[in-house]
Amino acid sequence: MADGVAPFEFGVLCEVFGLDRSADGGPTFDHRVVTEHPGVIRTNQGFGITVDLDLSAAADADVICVPALADHGDNGSLSPAVRDLLVAAEARGAWLISVCSGAFVLAEAGLLDGRRSTTHWLHSDRLQAEHPGTTVDADVLFVEDRRVITSAGTAAGIDACLHFVRRMHGAAAANVIARRMVVPAHRDGGQSQFIERPMPVEADSSLAPLTDWMLAHLDRDLPVEVLAARAHMSPRTFARRFKAELGTTPAAWLTSQRLLRSQRLLESTGLGLDAIAGEVGFGSAAVLRHHFGRVLGTTPRSYRAMFAGPDELAELARA
Repeated sequence: MADGVAPFEFGVLCEVFGLDRSADGGPTFDHRVVTEHPGVIRTNQGFGITVDLDLSAAADADVICVPALADHGDNGSLSPAVRDLLVAAEARGAWLISVCSGAFVLAEAGLLDGRRSTTHWLHSDRLQAEHPGTTVDADVLFVEDRRVITSAGTAAGIDACLHFVRRMHGAAAANVIARRMVVPAHRDGGQSQFIERPMPVEADSSLAPLTDWMLAHLDRDLPVEVLAARAHMSPRTFARRFKAELGTTPAAWLTSQRLLRSQRLLESTGLGLDAIAGEVGFGSAAVLRHHFGRVLGTTPRSYRAMFAGPDELAELARA
């Protein structure tokens, strides 16, 4: 943490990692706020935050988070002590997470070279120009690349943090935090940062009733033509409206929701892969495996072994 920190983005990190949610079945982290020079840290909103711990308190951290900073990590502004802390963390296999312009700090430390990354779309061109060693994707909510997670502006930091919790502790743990924060438990990192029309002009013109119906019928074949007819639009108009309201295509949205449902079934049931694939609309275990490998970088069986409970694994063994 340093002068110029953005309070909201800093608060996101504290909300996800700083609260004991064990009573609700959630995870507990040994959360520490550190700075190079302990004392009052000035925020970019005109008030200060007192930080008592210096950088040594993060020397053995399993994950280090960098909030948004007002100076956006200007070239040459990163102190040697902070650079050494981040480089050492990456070298020992710790995770690194940045929110919004915090990506500039990781880039200044050389930790985004050879990796994909993102930041707020307002700053993405600058990040790419100043740090050509990274490949900046300005159109996504967050990027994970070899234990480094960078996220876009503001609320995308929530998505990135919940993604990390899900990867490390499973969907149930992430869901506990999301419910307490009253936010969606999962938004795919590839979703567009910028939705052309965040709110429909008229409440009754929203596609929410249709997406609710889609979620209730994931097991069906749902081509654009069927969805457009249900929405009383032409396929072309429907595809344009869907992208404008939800920030992605109907096919991509369905795939994301089917994957999410598959993950929940793998975690909470002993159903076989073919049964799960049929229930979520992938049709076959082969298609389920394809999407798991392409999006999540793992197999359904490996995912189940990591995140399913003992009762579900026992049920699967009996079957």
